[in-house]
Amino acid sequence: MCRTPALAATVLALLATPALAAEPVKPQAAAASAAASPARAKAGVQQRAEAARMDPLARAAFWGRELETDGRDIEAAVGLSRALRQLDRADEAADVAGRGLIVAPDHYELLMESARAWIAKGQGFYAVDPAKKAQAIAPRDWRPVALLAVAMEQTGRDAEALGYHQQALALGPNEAGAISNLAMYYAARGELPKAEQLLRVAAGSSSADARVRQNLALVVGLQGRLAEAEQLARQDLPPDQVSNNLAWLKAATERAPDGQARSWGSVTGGGQ
Repeated sequence: MCRTPALAATVLALLATPALAAEPVKPQAAAASAAASPARAKAGVQQRAEAARMDPLARAAFWGRELETDGRDIEAAVGLSRALRQLDRADEAADVAGRGLIVAPDHYELLMESARAWIAKGQGFYAVDPAKKAQAIAPRDWRPVALLAVAMEQTGRDAEALGYHQQALALGPNEAGAISNLAMYYAARGELPKAEQLLRVAAGSSSADARVRQNLALVVGLQGRLAEAEQLARQDLPPDQVSNNLAWLKAATERAPDGQARSWGSVTGGGQ
């Protein structure tokens, strides 16, 4: 996973395609809805597998129906929470995950989705508990440790955040997400060359995705190399988004004193 919160949440919000609008999903109405309508059979294994290939909006609708059919369906709670978060509806995602955890308080994926949703809301303090519980369940998995790192950043506990980033990297030394997270930690503190070096390693990993490449484009652009940033950005983004991002980077670097490169934190007023 690549980080999405504190620095990365803002970064990826800048670089992501806008979410499609959708009607709010209200899992709390599941019991009343089920009682008022004829019994509906739950989707089968094949249908659920096919749902994984849907876009987030379609997945939210699919898993919302499944949760209405059975309010104790943990797979549906995980799927719905994840889809809502990917639609930038973090409040609803956290609510769905929280309700699921009442039924299954030690469910690993549900704990992870709860932590991710709180981080997506920018409220990392509330992500610490589910992330630590997930870490205890799967101590060799780098992902809950990475979530803890970002949660610590959001709560201003930088020393602990760095320690968790390094631990996540030790657990997943070849994982693009773990490498990218540490890189963006450094980028937020003005250490752009170090961040770029790490992001180039991450971008060359088999687990790299568009978010890693766009974080690299951002870090390169913040150092004033806009032509190179444009080339990187065009690998994954449509032309209008590339133009918008480049305009933002151009304005940000032009404001830098004496032509110095800007950190993400300094550009957004967050400090070095």
